[in-house]
Amino acid sequence: MEEYDVIIVGAGPAGLTAGIYAGREGLRSLIIEKGVRGGNANTAPVILNYPGFNSIPGLDLLKKIGEQAEKYIEIRENEELLEVQKDNKKLLLTTNKSEYSTTAIIFCSGTTYRKLGVKGETEFVGKGISYCSICDGMLFKNRDVIVVGGGNSAAEHALHLHDIGVNVKIIHRRDELRAQDYLIKKLEDEGIPILWNTVLTEIEGDMFVKSVKIRNRKTDVDDVLNVNGIFIAVGEEPNSKIANKLGVEINSNNYIITDKEYKTNIDGVFAAGDITGGVNQLVVSCGEGASAAVNAYDYVKQFE
Repeated sequence: MEEYDVIIVGAGPAGLTAGIYAGREGLRSLIIEKGVRGGNANTAPVILNYPGFNSIPGLDLLKKIGEQAEKYIEIRENEELLEVQKDNKKLLLTTNKSEYSTTAIIFCSGTTYRKLGVKGETEFVGKGISYCSICDGMLFKNRDVIVVGGGNSAAEHALHLHDIGVNVKIIHRRDELRAQDYLIKKLEDEGIPILWNTVLTEIEGDMFVKSVKIRNRKTDVDDVLNVNGIFIAVGEEPNSKIANKLGVEINSNNYIITDKEYKTNIDGVFAAGDITGGVNQLVVSCGEGASAAVNAYDYVKQFE
């Protein structure tokens, strides 16, 4: 069993930043990531509000942060945390690849894209359905797609798809977007159509998506829209199940509850980034990751 001072779960913005701070403090530290470093931020087509960059794709920014982090801490990708147990002053972690003992853990495991839950969604993921326009957008150049959602992510995906030559419409269940004003203005300037008060009720196709059934919530009129692709941006669910199984308190929306030092209700367990809810912005996640690492350092040092 490998022993560490602190183990960080998740290599998104919060986890990578926590890793930089933990490593620079001289802690025996490790990041484990069930996928690849970067997290959901990798899928952001463009980031316009991160200090120091007027405009940068999410993938590029997270690559830079990851390269900096690996100077100070080992990052083990494609390693999924399965269980955490408390054993006196130690935390015992079991992953799909190894077992670890650590004095402190920082949960930075972020969120998972929320599904629509409509007929056909599961069958057509990767066959016309995507949650990442920067990953799959070029596959739909000069083709017809819809973006489902009304927040910042939906607007950003629609703008990116439009920029690379995709024929894109937005479907939104309300009569106004929840996106920031500058994004709404850009959608208007680019002339991207929005189907208001509309929900997607079914996805149809054979090998790939061919059409969707939609319904106007005000008129109850159903319609069929021929599309080649669907980009879903309807929010996220926090990856807090393992932490909660350990006994970490979560709120009614399943986000981990922390104090101002990013401590949870269990000694030695911290959390930072989108998994804590609040303002889900990259710069906030980085700040929380840094703070959690500094406080984890203080916790670890009391046992020396």
